[in-house]
Amino acid sequence: MVQPPHPPPETHPVKTKHEQATGKPASRLIDQRIRELKGWRGETLARMRALILEGDPEMTEEWKWMGTPVWSHHGIVCTGESYTKVVKLTFARGASLPDPASLFNASLDGKVRRAIDIHEGEKVDVRAFKALVKAAVAKNGASTKKR
Repeated sequence: MVQPPHPPPETHPVKTKHEQATGKPASRLIDQRIRELKGWRGETLARMRALILEGDPEMTEEWKWMGTPVWSHHGIVCTGESYTKVVKLTFARGASLPDPASLFNASLDGKVRRAIDIHEGEKVDVRAFKALVKAAVAKNGASTKKR
């Protein structure tokens, strides 16, 4: 039996790891999550996302673990979850980051991660937050150089 020829590669684009689970780029899924949240939680997640991307223009947005926004650069920098009373930004290596402004206010007992819980109406120090993002990216970069 004669096998039909394979279609040219252009008809089968290779999906990035960000698209494999859903077929949509992560940034669109994060946009969708923000729209679904509405109100203060959506506004807060959108504001913090903008600060993360401003803090490191080379940041990669990912969609992991059945629907969690993740920002990475040489490894996970932080995740963004939303709950009824809080928007939580968890820094993967937060315990090893300098935090002179004391932004971390959750998951303080962990040996690796630290989180920032943002409640309705709360504002985050923009300069300190961007510095935290930059420190997290630098920490990830430092660990990849050691390998």
